[in-house]
Amino acid sequence: MEDRKLSELAALALHARENAYAPYSGYAVGAAILCKDGTVFEGCNVENASYGACNCAERTAIFKAVSEGHREFQAMAIAGGKLGIPPSTYAYPCGICRQVMQELCGPGFQIEVVLSEEEYEQFTLKELLPYGFGGKSLL
Repeated sequence: MEDRKLSELAALALHARENAYAPYSGYAVGAAILCKDGTVFEGCNVENASYGACNCAERTAIFKAVSEGHREFQAMAIAGGKLGIPPSTYAYPCGICRQVMQELCGPGFQIEVVLSEEEYEQFTLKELLPYGFGGKSLL
């Protein structure tokens, strides 16, 4: 993917982070998923006093896209860090989010973890989840 598009996706993830509801951890995450048709959906983490009821930014963005009928995805940008300050470390997707990506995005799906619009690392889902378990594993 071209650098300009990666920067735009990074900016959207940083923007989505501003909407995070993280009163317990104080760790705000934003994500932006790019569909193959060019549509982008943003998501943020939403915490709950019952920790099991929390939802990560990555899954929020994916679920928003799926709920609107999108099923083909190209890339996602993720930005996370302490509330109120710019990210200072990369926020990699958790195992549950990687599993959802495995189900819906495919091994070539690009994941960009960002500190800013200019500073990011890129991976494929296959690199972050090399031995993923998916629907084909059930055949």
